[in-house]
Amino acid sequence: MKKTLKYDLNRQLISIGILICGIIFIALGILLPKVLTPIYENNIYQYLKQPLELIDYEIGDDEIGSDVAYLYITSQKEVISSENFSKVINIEPTEVLSEIDNDFGKFQYKGKTYYYNTSYNKFVTKISLTDDSYITDMRKDILYTIFPILLITLLIISGLLLLWSRKLVKKIEHLKQKVDNLSNDDYDDTYTYDEDDELKALSVAIDTMRENLKKQENYKNQMYQNISHDFKTPLTVIKSYIEAIQDGVQTVPQGVKVIEEQINKLELKVHSLLYLNKLNYFKERKDLTVEKVNVQQVIYNSVEKMKNIRPDVKWTVYTKNSETIMKGTYDMWEAVVDNILSNFVRYAEKEIKVTIKGSKLTFYNDGPKLNEKDLENIFSPYKKGINGQFGLGLSIVRETLAFCGYEVTVKNEKKGVSFMIQ
Repeated sequence: MKKTLKYDLNRQLISIGILICGIIFIALGILLPKVLTPIYENNIYQYLKQPLELIDYEIGDDEIGSDVAYLYITSQKEVISSENFSKVINIEPTEVLSEIDNDFGKFQYKGKTYYYNTSYNKFVTKISLTDDSYITDMRKDILYTIFPILLITLLIISGLLLLWSRKLVKKIEHLKQKVDNLSNDDYDDTYTYDEDDELKALSVAIDTMRENLKKQENYKNQMYQNISHDFKTPLTVIKSYIEAIQDGVQTVPQGVKVIEEQINKLELKVHSLLYLNKLNYFKERKDLTVEKVNVQQVIYNSVEKMKNIRPDVKWTVYTKNSETIMKGTYDMWEAVVDNILSNFVRYAEKEIKVTIKGSKLTFYNDGPKLNEKDLENIFSPYKKGINGQFGLGLSIVRETLAFCGYEVTVKNEKKGVSFMIQ
């Protein structure tokens, strides 16, 4: 297993600051002088050329710079050098003449660079020479100028990074603390953010996630309690009727009928739970939402089934088209329509009506209206509705439609309630 070095954020940021300053130092202190060398050399050539224009036939002491040496070659090939020649150029004049092959330029001798410039007329050839002291001095001047500036800059940047990193580390430690206490209801968050930055947004997102997790936990606990109660009731009834039959208090046919009814209820509840669990599997299979089904056929088939339960109710289906194609599978839409109509069968008085208009489906029953609290919670699992009834049916409706990309809403009519899918 690879060992990871512990290197805190403060050190990382300071190291980055030092690295940046080091790169700047290399760029300005080493690379820049090399880049500027051609400019320096051009200045040297101009510096060597100007005295040649002043010197005529003789070399006067007042015309000689201490850092420039001169050669004066007459038409008789006589070579005359300035008095400072040996101090500036550590070469014999005749050897210098062998190195010169252009009007101006440079040459290397014993590891040192020399620069020259020449001037001609019919009587004399004049040559001015100097060493590379000028370029060396310029490079030193750049280093001496840049180094203090870089040092001060490094100290300022390091200080700023240190202050900023300490603040950043505190924020990160606070975020870690919040994540570690996601499930701790007693955790008290007193940290305040001075800046509205990405870390504050992350802190708000963690708070939102914490609230959602808390709601989900409460929802699961409540749901488990309701499921336990919902399953316990038919089981208790079945058990009591079995005991009554065994004790001879209840006749077998009547007891079996009640037991069968309770088993059917229990089976329906189990199927609902299994379907909700299956929806999670469906969510991983995005190809199911690509499938399409004729919803009209699903509605007609479901209506025929429900008519047998409430033959006293007037059942009506309104549509203008022969087909209404919508996303999803037949089983999904069958679960949606069956659960809505099962709810209607329980509450309708005289009429249940389904209207199909384009991709909008409206289910109506003339039963009792819903109060505002029921309207808000009607699609939540095991939320009590009219007459204290609760279950999973309408929750299955909402979850299935959301998976297929549709929305279901409910509203009170003048008489009755309507469910709209679109």
